[in-house]
Amino acid sequence: MLSIQDQFNANGYYIAKNALTTQECEEMNQDIKEMAGGKYPSPIFNDLENIGTAEEVYNKILCIHHPHTVSPIFIKYMKHPNITAVLGECIGPSVKCMQSMYFVKPPGLPGQAWHQDECYIPTRDRSLCGAWVALDDATIENGCLWVLPGSHKSGYIYPFRDHNQPDKYDSAQQVFGFDESPQIPVEVKKGDVIFFNGYLLHKSEKNKTKNNYRRAIVYHYMNSYSFLPWGKACMESNSPAQADNRKVIQVLGEDPYAWKGYKMDPSDLYLRKYQAVKTETVKEKSVALV
Repeated sequence: MLSIQDQFNANGYYIAKNALTTQECEEMNQDIKEMAGGKYPSPIFNDLENIGTAEEVYNKILCIHHPHTVSPIFIKYMKHPNITAVLGECIGPSVKCMQSMYFVKPPGLPGQAWHQDECYIPTRDRSLCGAWVALDDATIENGCLWVLPGSHKSGYIYPFRDHNQPDKYDSAQQVFGFDESPQIPVEVKKGDVIFFNGYLLHKSEKNKTKNNYRRAIVYHYMNSYSFLPWGKACMESNSPAQADNRKVIQVLGEDPYAWKGYKMDPSDLYLRKYQAVKTETVKEKSVALV
């Protein structure tokens, strides 16, 4: 039987079954509902105050980005031993995390067309790895992930274009220039975790159910020995080769650049809404939505 590392390297992804318990998943789901209701005060929720109850506010949220910047619960699961154990096999003995994204995806919501996460988060050494934690069962019907196994191997970044399928996919562009026919759905149970390479081609489909959410928390990790030329760290650097975003959290092994310090910025918390409310207090971004 192939090892975790061999499966990850061959296919570009690996599924850790039952990595989290139902209770652990529900702790995160509940924390997000309470966040939407004002548990962690933030100006990004100001424009949602008149929608109704905390539950009604929650139902308007497409994605909350960087919940770990305000919630210790999401930092706890970022460092969950069943997650870091697999990261040690897929990335190496020293791992840092730079991003968390919580997706709600209620019934009727579109998915995201083909993309590669490395397009959004560039790394120096191709070590980017997403950990997609299923907080509900993810099925073909409610919009699970689809992947092209082995598509990470070349290390090629595909170009973007509009997909022109607004009923199926969100407003983010799709990558193109490859054979889609080997695609397979990745259906998982609540508590399973999909680990996938930053170059792996993947997408998600529309939630076609009437009553079922497809919630997930996605963490992005990389090798601690690699710089992270991402965001302002890259734009403001005189030497792009040495640009290093320090809004990271060490989750495994040692950080050789710990002497640089770390930055935790709650202002990085922002949301994407199911039905957008026009306001200057909400940051609208074009990001990977899965």
